[in-house]
Amino acid sequence: MNKIIIYTDGACSGNPGPGGWGAIIDGQEISGFDKQTTNNKMEMQAVIEAVKFVKAKPAHLVIHSDSALVINAFNLGWLVNWQKNGWKGSAGPVKNKELWVEMLELLKPFTYEFVKVKGHSDDELNNRADFLATNEISKNRA
Repeated sequence: MNKIIIYTDGACSGNPGPGGWGAIIDGQEISGFDKQTTNNKMEMQAVIEAVKFVKAKPAHLVIHSDSALVINAFNLGWLVNWQKNGWKGSAGPVKNKELWVEMLELLKPFTYEFVKVKGHSDDELNNRADFLATNEISKNRA
């Protein structure tokens, strides 16, 4: 099975405020902008857009992110529990349910794993995804 390496990152100037997302999919870069959003939404949007970009199916996706929310939702079973509990978490209704639902739907044709990376460290591809996300904010402010 084809293995596809993905790095994603989201950024927001103010929270909420203008935001950007960036992703690197096997060396190919994509990014986007939202004029009024949150950091968590941009982290999630980066994963969504990266998975949409992948055309090879079936494939095994290795998704790297510095978002504790995204990583923990998958790796600690939060998503499974939220769905079992009618999209309710310990603090009430799950925020951004529509993005989680879209992400899960897009991931269905794939096997996948989520890998936590330390943000703003020496991981070159994570730093590049961060640059793509923050650059979207800069270039859309002009």
